[in-house]
Amino acid sequence: MLKLTDQRWQAIQSNDVTQDGQFYYGVTSTGIFCRPSCHSRLPKRDHLRLFSTVSAAMQAGFRPCKRCRPTGELVSTDEWVHEINQIIATHYQAPLDLTRLAQLAHGAPYYLHHVYQQVTGQTPMAHLKQVRLAQAKKLLQTTHLSIGDIATACGFQSAAYFSTVFKQAFQQRPSAFR
Repeated sequence: MLKLTDQRWQAIQSNDVTQDGQFYYGVTSTGIFCRPSCHSRLPKRDHLRLFSTVSAAMQAGFRPCKRCRPTGELVSTDEWVHEINQIIATHYQAPLDLTRLAQLAHGAPYYLHHVYQQVTGQTPMAHLKQVRLAQAKKLLQTTHLSIGDIATACGFQSAAYFSTVFKQAFQQRPSAFR
């Protein structure tokens, strides 16, 4: 692991492309590593770990940034959105916010939100809500679970919140829909 010198910190702050390949920085709060020239949000200095190679960063458990692609591998935005949709479909029951979704999708929260909205026309959290509501409708039609159990099974914070969201989306309460 390399030492974070003032010169390296300045390179990260200024997105210095001349330092690309000289070192890579990992952000401990996200688990993502970047090139010095990456235009992602500036991390806190005490959240940084520096590496001399891509493989060193990956061996330390960091994932490559989707924005600056430090490994050189290109991932199309459509492929990434498909991956994000798969993560949402698999994890909709869990507490899932933008930060957690970005961790699972190996990207930065702001960039994930931006790319997802640009490609799909909606936010990733709006899509998550749609997936949860679709699953709730299915459970309301095919099971005798209580409204509270359905809310929990679909990842909603509470039965009251679920009922409010359901009514906003379908103009009726879950019990009336059933």
